[in-house]
Amino acid sequence: MSKEYEVMIGLEVHVELNTKTKIFCGCSTAFGGAPNTHVCPVCSGMPGSLPVLNKEVVNKAISVGLATNCHITRNSKFDRKNYFYPDNPQNYQISQLYYPICRNGHVEIEVDNPDGIDSQEMHTLWVDGETDDKCKLITDSERIEKGKALATYKKAVRIHEIHMEEDAGKLVHDAFTDETWVDFNRSGVPLIEIVSEPDMRSADEVIAYLEKLRETVQYLGASDCKLNEGSMRADVNLSIREKGSDKYGTRTESKNLNSFRAIKRCIEAEIERQIDIIEEGGKVVQETRRWDDEKGYSYPMRSKEDAQDYRYFPDPDLVPLVISQEWIDNIRDAQPELRNAKKIRYKEELGLPDYDVDQITSEKALADLFEEAVAEGADPKKTSNWLMVETQRLMKENNLDADQLKFSGTNLAKLVKLVEAKEINNAVAKEVFEKAVFMDNLDPEKYVADNNLSTKADSGQLQEVIKRAIEANPKAVEDVKNGKGKAIGAIVGFVMKEMKGKCDPAEANRLIAEELAKM
Repeated sequence: MSKEYEVMIGLEVHVELNTKTKIFCGCSTAFGGAPNTHVCPVCSGMPGSLPVLNKEVVNKAISVGLATNCHITRNSKFDRKNYFYPDNPQNYQISQLYYPICRNGHVEIEVDNPDGIDSQEMHTLWVDGETDDKCKLITDSERIEKGKALATYKKAVRIHEIHMEEDAGKLVHDAFTDETWVDFNRSGVPLIEIVSEPDMRSADEVIAYLEKLRETVQYLGASDCKLNEGSMRADVNLSIREKGSDKYGTRTESKNLNSFRAIKRCIEAEIERQIDIIEEGGKVVQETRRWDDEKGYSYPMRSKEDAQDYRYFPDPDLVPLVISQEWIDNIRDAQPELRNAKKIRYKEELGLPDYDVDQITSEKALADLFEEAVAEGADPKKTSNWLMVETQRLMKENNLDADQLKFSGTNLAKLVKLVEAKEINNAVAKEVFEKAVFMDNLDPEKYVADNNLSTKADSGQLQEVIKRAIEANPKAVEDVKNGKGKAIGAIVGFVMKEMKGKCDPAEANRLIAEELAKM
């Protein structure tokens, strides 16, 4: 490669809002219904049907806008985006072009910088300040003067706008019959589209930005942001230019990206493809490309449209949306605690180490479980251990998301207390916990009692078993007397086997040592 290039990446992120009903009608938004059962004349585009705006969609859009430092547009409007496609029943989409509900925001991301990238080459904006509400945007040169070139770097990705719109239906392809069916259940499901400026310079920055958006929206309770179910979708706009140039290159838009892995691979492949075209003397074509993650390459879908191609005009069936300052203030006052604030509180008030805090706040559902368990009196550190180790293991082994776990924070607290009181040992606790993950509302105390799993053995029975264990292991007894302390493990093992695990190993060890000291 004879020249050096700079990558310019901007994203259009679509997030399905988790309202109970669609944006302009009363149909259910529930995922997974039988095809074409969540439809009505409005969302199926029947002539004469009129849309009515769902206020909860506006509330959630404002909430996301506030959390991403956006200006809320006080006088907002809806427009019609005209295009024909089989899954678009009206032949237009109701969206917002001229007056989107949120504008001019930013989110701060933190990215690993193992190679010590020269930040002077990044040509972007950075965040300076201890808290989001006090931060200001600064240039590269100012940041370098402050001595912030570290192993990880922080930067602000600017948000151009967030607008509300309706989703289209879904095309279902039958490979066996070579037919395509249309399911309109998703038609009219409320979306927000978060449009960034082209501030990202690498796949790693893109993933950091998407993770930050997903975390923020999940903590707000506005969406579950599951890429595999389509409730969060990202289109990547990417171009390259020679380093030092102030002109933008020709951009392409990549679609069909349903995982962070696919997004990262697609970006790296598209960078390489565009550089190869330019190095060979060709020109990059402005187009929309479809990424095939299995084959690891993209192919053109259609030429990339501009706004004028959609013939936008104000929707005549929807009145302008006037948002009062009181409305905005009420939503701001009701904003939940976001991850960064939660991490600080867990460290300062509960004394948890950084690693624990990062792990248990990585998903809102885990943080909710943790808080509920601690509120029920469970030890914070022991609770975090259960969430970091056993919970994460079972989630990975069974391909579960945190919000699919069956147990409650209350029952997790009961389990932690049972172990702490030595009612059960760790082996039994893991057995009970694994059952709780897959059974609704399993009460650990009741399960232990019903299955006779308590390790608090009758003292007389335990003493009798210990005597038999000592008699049955003369070699181990002799070794212990000769200073080989580890040999006591054979005697403990005998006791645990005889007691069928229903005693505490540490207690058994202590009592055996006392018995041997008498000999």
